[in-house]
Amino acid sequence: MTPFYRFAARGAIIPFLKAVSKQHVTGVENIPREGGFIAVANHLSNLDPLTAMRALVDADVPIYSLAKSQLFEIPILGHVFSAGGQIPVYRGSTHAGDSLVEAERRLRAGDPIMIFPEGTLSRDPLQWPMTGKTGAARLAMRTGAPLLPIGQWGAQNVLGAYGSGFRPFPRKDVDVLIGKPFDLAEFGTDTSDHAAVRAATAEIMRHITELVEQLRGEKAPRPFDMKYDGDPGKGNIGVRRPDPPAPSEYEHLSGPGTPPDNPGDDEGDDEPETAPEQQS
Repeated sequence: MTPFYRFAARGAIIPFLKAVSKQHVTGVENIPREGGFIAVANHLSNLDPLTAMRALVDADVPIYSLAKSQLFEIPILGHVFSAGGQIPVYRGSTHAGDSLVEAERRLRAGDPIMIFPEGTLSRDPLQWPMTGKTGAARLAMRTGAPLLPIGQWGAQNVLGAYGSGFRPFPRKDVDVLIGKPFDLAEFGTDTSDHAAVRAATAEIMRHITELVEQLRGEKAPRPFDMKYDGDPGKGNIGVRRPDPPAPSEYEHLSGPGTPPDNPGDDEGDDEPETAPEQQS
Protein backbone atom coordinates (compact mmCIF):
# COMPACT_ATOMS: atom_id res chain seq x y z
CA MET A 1 0.00 0.00 0.00
CA THR A 2 1.58 3.26 -1.14
CA PRO A 3 1.87 6.15 1.33
CA PHE A 4 -0.56 8.23 -0.74
CA TYR A 5 -3.10 5.42 -0.93
CA ARG A 6 -2.83 4.94 2.82
CA PHE A 7 -3.25 8.69 3.40
CA ALA A 8 -6.25 9.03 1.05
CA ALA A 9 -8.01 5.95 2.40
CA ARG A 10 -7.28 6.30 6.10
CA GLY A 11 -7.00 10.06 6.26
CA ALA A 12 -10.07 11.01 4.23
CA ILE A 13 -12.32 8.26 2.92
CA ILE A 14 -12.59 6.12 6.03
CA PRO A 15 -13.20 9.08 8.41
CA PHE A 16 -15.97 10.23 6.05
CA LEU A 17 -17.59 6.79 6.10
CA LYS A 18 -17.35 6.66 9.89
CA ALA A 19 -19.11 10.01 10.08
CA VAL A 20 -22.10 8.92 7.99
CA SER A 21 -22.43 5.19 8.72
CA LYS A 22 -21.78 2.37 11.15
CA GLN A 23 -20.01 -0.30 9.13
CA HIS A 24 -19.94 -3.93 10.23
CA VAL A 25 -17.61 -6.31 8.38
CA THR A 26 -17.69 -10.10 8.61
CA GLY A 27 -15.35 -12.54 6.88
CA VAL A 28 -12.11 -10.56 6.97
CA GLU A 29 -10.25 -13.84 7.44
CA ASN A 30 -11.24 -14.79 3.87
CA ILE A 31 -9.22 -11.98 2.25
CA PRO A 32 -6.18 -13.37 0.39
CA ARG A 33 -2.93 -11.97 1.77
CA GLU A 34 -0.71 -12.78 -1.20
CA GLY A 35 -1.09 -12.43 -4.95
CA GLY A 36 -3.67 -10.73 -7.11
CA PHE A 37 -7.38 -11.39 -6.80
CA ILE A 38 -10.61 -9.95 -8.17
CA ALA A 39 -13.01 -8.59 -5.56
CA VAL A 40 -16.58 -8.75 -6.90
CA ALA A 41 -19.53 -7.10 -5.15
CA ASN A 42 -23.16 -6.13 -5.57
CA HIS A 43 -23.95 -2.51 -6.36
CA LEU A 44 -26.87 -0.54 -4.87
CA SER A 45 -25.25 2.78 -3.98
CA ASN A 46 -22.46 5.06 -5.09
CA LEU A 47 -21.01 4.45 -1.62
CA ASP A 48 -20.55 0.74 -2.33
CA PRO A 49 -17.03 1.07 -3.78
CA LEU A 50 -15.94 3.02 -0.72
CA THR A 51 -17.47 0.66 1.82
CA ALA A 52 -15.96 -2.37 0.05
CA MET A 53 -12.61 -0.60 -0.16
CA ARG A 54 -12.75 0.25 3.53
CA ALA A 55 -13.32 -3.40 4.45
CA LEU A 56 -10.15 -4.35 2.60
CA VAL A 57 -8.00 -1.37 3.61
CA ASP A 58 -8.90 -1.91 7.27
CA ALA A 59 -7.32 -5.35 6.76
CA ASP A 60 -4.25 -3.62 5.27
CA VAL A 61 -5.04 -4.84 1.75
CA PRO A 62 -5.12 -2.12 -0.95
CA ILE A 63 -7.66 -2.47 -3.74
CA TYR A 64 -7.64 -0.90 -7.20
CA SER A 65 -10.97 -0.27 -8.89
CA LEU A 66 -11.97 0.27 -12.48
CA ALA A 67 -13.40 3.81 -12.61
CA LYS A 68 -15.05 5.99 -15.24
CA SER A 69 -12.50 8.20 -16.96
CA GLN A 70 -14.71 11.23 -16.22
CA LEU A 71 -14.01 10.82 -12.52
CA PHE A 72 -10.30 11.38 -13.18
CA GLU A 73 -11.17 14.82 -14.59
CA ILE A 74 -12.81 16.05 -11.38
CA PRO A 75 -10.53 18.39 -9.38
CA ILE A 76 -8.98 16.78 -6.29
CA LEU A 77 -10.93 13.53 -6.73
CA GLY A 78 -9.20 12.90 -10.05
CA HIS A 79 -5.80 13.43 -8.46
CA VAL A 80 -6.70 11.07 -5.64
CA PHE A 81 -7.75 8.42 -8.14
CA SER A 82 -4.65 8.81 -10.30
CA ALA A 83 -2.20 8.91 -7.42
CA GLY A 84 -3.99 6.01 -5.77
CA GLY A 85 -3.49 3.80 -8.83
CA GLN A 86 -7.14 3.39 -9.81
CA ILE A 87 -7.81 2.24 -13.39
CA PRO A 88 -9.68 4.59 -15.78
CA VAL A 89 -12.36 3.19 -18.08
CA TYR A 90 -12.74 5.09 -21.37
CA ARG A 91 -16.27 4.04 -22.20
CA GLY A 92 -17.59 4.34 -25.73
CA SER A 93 -14.18 5.01 -27.25
CA THR A 94 -11.45 3.15 -29.12
CA HIS A 95 -9.62 2.92 -25.78
CA ALA A 96 -12.53 1.24 -23.98
CA GLY A 97 -10.70 -2.07 -23.77
CA ASP A 98 -7.52 -0.59 -22.31
CA SER A 99 -8.80 -0.88 -18.75
CA LEU A 100 -9.15 -4.65 -19.01
CA VAL A 101 -5.64 -4.88 -20.41
CA GLU A 102 -4.34 -2.82 -17.50
CA ALA A 103 -6.41 -4.79 -14.99
CA GLU A 104 -4.95 -8.03 -16.35
CA ARG A 105 -1.43 -6.60 -16.08
CA ARG A 106 -2.08 -5.57 -12.47
CA LEU A 107 -3.43 -8.99 -11.57
CA ARG A 108 -0.42 -10.75 -13.05
CA ALA A 109 1.79 -8.36 -11.07
CA GLY A 110 0.04 -9.43 -7.87
CA ASP A 111 -2.30 -6.47 -7.32
CA PRO A 112 -5.92 -6.98 -6.22
CA ILE A 113 -8.62 -5.22 -8.24
CA MET A 114 -12.33 -4.60 -7.67
CA ILE A 115 -15.16 -5.01 -10.18
CA PHE A 116 -18.93 -4.65 -9.85
CA PRO A 117 -20.14 -7.33 -12.29
CA GLU A 118 -23.68 -5.96 -12.64
CA GLY A 119 -22.16 -3.15 -14.69
CA THR A 120 -24.11 -0.38 -12.97
CA LEU A 121 -26.28 0.31 -9.94
CA SER A 122 -28.92 -2.41 -9.70
CA ARG A 123 -32.13 -1.64 -11.59
CA ASP A 124 -33.99 -4.32 -9.61
CA PRO A 125 -36.92 -2.73 -7.73
CA LEU A 126 -36.38 -5.37 -5.02
CA GLN A 127 -32.71 -4.36 -4.68
CA TRP A 128 -31.22 -7.79 -5.39
CA PRO A 129 -28.14 -8.35 -7.57
CA MET A 130 -28.97 -8.37 -11.28
CA THR A 131 -27.58 -10.68 -13.93
CA GLY A 132 -23.90 -9.93 -14.40
CA LYS A 133 -21.84 -8.65 -17.28
CA THR A 134 -19.05 -10.92 -18.48
CA GLY A 135 -15.94 -8.81 -17.87
CA ALA A 136 -15.03 -10.20 -14.44
CA ALA A 137 -15.46 -13.78 -15.64
CA ARG A 138 -13.33 -13.19 -18.72
CA LEU A 139 -10.60 -11.60 -16.64
CA ALA A 140 -10.60 -14.46 -14.12
CA MET A 141 -10.61 -17.10 -16.86
CA ARG A 142 -7.67 -15.45 -18.62
CA THR A 143 -5.52 -14.99 -15.55
CA GLY A 144 -6.61 -17.79 -13.24
CA ALA A 145 -6.93 -15.19 -10.47
CA PRO A 146 -9.23 -16.11 -7.58
CA LEU A 147 -12.41 -14.13 -7.01
CA LEU A 148 -13.33 -12.70 -3.62
CA PRO A 149 -17.12 -12.31 -3.33
CA ILE A 150 -18.48 -9.43 -1.28
CA GLY A 151 -22.09 -8.84 -0.30
CA GLN A 152 -23.16 -5.40 0.91
CA TRP A 153 -26.36 -4.07 2.38
CA GLY A 154 -27.22 -0.70 3.89
CA ALA A 155 -25.20 1.87 1.95
CA GLN A 156 -28.29 2.54 -0.17
CA ASN A 157 -29.96 3.92 2.96
CA VAL A 158 -27.21 6.53 3.23
CA LEU A 159 -26.91 7.39 -0.45
CA GLY A 160 -29.74 6.01 -2.54
CA ALA A 161 -29.70 5.35 -6.25
CA TYR A 162 -30.87 7.73 -8.92
CA GLY A 163 -31.64 10.94 -7.12
CA SER A 164 -33.15 9.46 -3.95
CA GLY A 165 -30.83 11.61 -1.89
CA PHE A 166 -27.97 11.68 0.60
CA ARG A 167 -29.20 10.84 4.10
CA PRO A 168 -26.17 10.74 6.41
CA PHE A 169 -27.96 11.31 9.71
CA PRO A 170 -28.72 9.56 11.86
CA ARG A 171 -25.86 7.21 11.05
CA LYS A 172 -27.10 4.01 9.47
CA ASP A 173 -25.80 0.45 9.59
CA VAL A 174 -23.84 -0.79 6.59
CA ASP A 175 -23.12 -4.52 6.57
CA VAL A 176 -20.33 -6.06 4.50
CA LEU A 177 -19.96 -9.84 4.26
CA ILE A 178 -16.81 -11.22 2.64
CA GLY A 179 -17.10 -14.77 1.33
CA LYS A 180 -14.49 -17.40 0.69
CA PRO A 181 -12.36 -17.00 -2.46
CA PHE A 182 -13.24 -19.24 -5.40
CA ASP A 183 -11.95 -19.76 -8.92
CA LEU A 184 -13.44 -20.49 -12.32
CA ALA A 185 -11.15 -23.36 -13.27
CA GLU A 186 -14.11 -25.60 -14.11
CA PHE A 187 -15.07 -23.21 -16.93
CA GLY A 188 -11.70 -23.37 -18.65
CA THR A 189 -9.63 -20.54 -20.10
CA ASP A 190 -11.23 -20.08 -23.52
CA THR A 191 -13.02 -16.72 -23.34
CA SER A 192 -14.30 -17.19 -26.89
CA ASP A 193 -16.53 -19.98 -25.54
CA HIS A 194 -19.62 -17.86 -24.96
CA ALA A 195 -21.54 -20.54 -23.10
CA ALA A 196 -18.66 -21.06 -20.66
CA VAL A 197 -18.29 -17.31 -20.11
CA ARG A 198 -22.01 -16.92 -19.41
CA ALA A 199 -21.97 -19.86 -17.02
CA ALA A 200 -18.91 -18.47 -15.23
CA THR A 201 -20.63 -15.09 -14.92
CA ALA A 202 -23.70 -16.75 -13.41
CA GLU A 203 -21.43 -18.53 -10.93
CA ILE A 204 -19.92 -15.20 -9.85
CA MET A 205 -23.35 -13.68 -9.32
CA ARG A 206 -24.51 -16.78 -7.41
CA HIS A 207 -21.69 -16.33 -4.89
CA ILE A 208 -22.48 -12.63 -4.45
CA THR A 209 -26.23 -13.20 -4.17
CA GLU A 210 -25.81 -15.89 -1.51
CA LEU A 211 -23.92 -13.38 0.64
CA VAL A 212 -26.63 -10.75 0.18
CA GLU A 213 -29.23 -13.37 1.14
CA GLN A 214 -27.37 -13.92 4.40
CA LEU A 215 -27.28 -10.20 5.10
CA ARG A 216 -30.97 -9.71 4.31
CA GLY A 217 -32.13 -12.94 5.94
CA GLU A 218 -34.26 -13.97 3.00
CA LYS A 219 -34.08 -15.90 -0.26
CA ALA A 220 -33.47 -13.97 -3.46
CA PRO A 221 -35.89 -14.21 -6.38
CA ARG A 222 -34.58 -14.89 -9.87
CA PRO A 223 -32.05 -12.26 -10.96
CA PHE A 224 -33.45 -9.13 -12.55
CA ASP A 225 -32.34 -9.29 -16.18
CA MET A 226 -32.56 -6.23 -18.40
CA LYS A 227 -32.70 -8.50 -21.46
CA TYR A 228 -35.88 -10.08 -20.13
CA ASP A 229 -37.39 -7.52 -17.76
CA GLY A 230 -36.45 -4.58 -19.97
CA ASP A 231 -33.91 -1.79 -19.66
CA PRO A 232 -35.58 1.06 -17.77
CA GLY A 233 -33.04 3.53 -19.14
CA LYS A 234 -30.34 5.58 -17.52
CA GLY A 235 -31.13 6.66 -13.99
CA ASN A 236 -34.33 4.62 -13.62
CA ILE A 237 -35.35 1.64 -11.51
CA GLY A 238 -36.88 -1.21 -13.50
CA VAL A 239 -40.12 -3.16 -13.25
CA ARG A 240 -40.07 -6.95 -12.95
CA ARG A 241 -41.97 -8.97 -15.52
CA PRO A 242 -43.74 -12.15 -14.37
CA ASP A 243 -41.30 -15.01 -13.98
CA PRO A 244 -40.88 -17.04 -17.17
CA PRO A 245 -42.46 -20.51 -17.06
CA ALA A 246 -39.25 -22.46 -17.58
CA PRO A 247 -35.49 -21.83 -17.66
CA SER A 248 -35.33 -22.90 -21.31
CA GLU A 249 -37.91 -20.31 -22.29
CA TYR A 250 -36.19 -17.69 -20.17
CA GLU A 251 -32.93 -18.36 -22.01
CA HIS A 252 -34.76 -17.92 -25.30
CA LEU A 253 -36.33 -14.66 -24.19
CA SER A 254 -33.06 -13.39 -22.77
CA GLY A 255 -31.33 -14.06 -26.05
CA PRO A 256 -28.17 -16.01 -26.73
CA GLY A 257 -25.95 -13.02 -27.36
CA THR A 258 -22.87 -12.32 -25.28
CA PRO A 259 -22.06 -8.73 -24.24
CA PRO A 260 -18.91 -7.36 -25.88
CA ASP A 261 -15.59 -7.63 -24.09
CA ASN A 262 -15.64 -3.92 -23.45
CA PRO A 263 -15.55 -2.37 -19.99
CA GLY A 264 -17.68 0.52 -21.20
CA ASP A 265 -20.55 -1.77 -22.13
CA ASP A 266 -19.70 -5.01 -20.38
CA GLU A 267 -18.40 -4.86 -16.87
CA GLY A 268 -18.48 -1.13 -17.54
CA ASP A 269 -19.61 0.28 -14.26
CA ASP A 270 -17.56 -2.38 -12.54
CA GLU A 271 -16.18 0.78 -11.09
CA PRO A 272 -16.54 3.17 -8.17
CA GLU A 273 -19.39 5.50 -9.07
CA THR A 274 -18.49 7.75 -6.18
CA ALA A 275 -20.14 10.93 -7.43
CA PRO A 276 -23.96 10.96 -7.59
CA GLU A 277 -23.95 12.93 -10.83
CA GLN A 278 -21.96 10.13 -12.44
CA GLN A 279 -24.67 7.54 -11.96
CA SER A 280 -25.67 5.43 -14.93
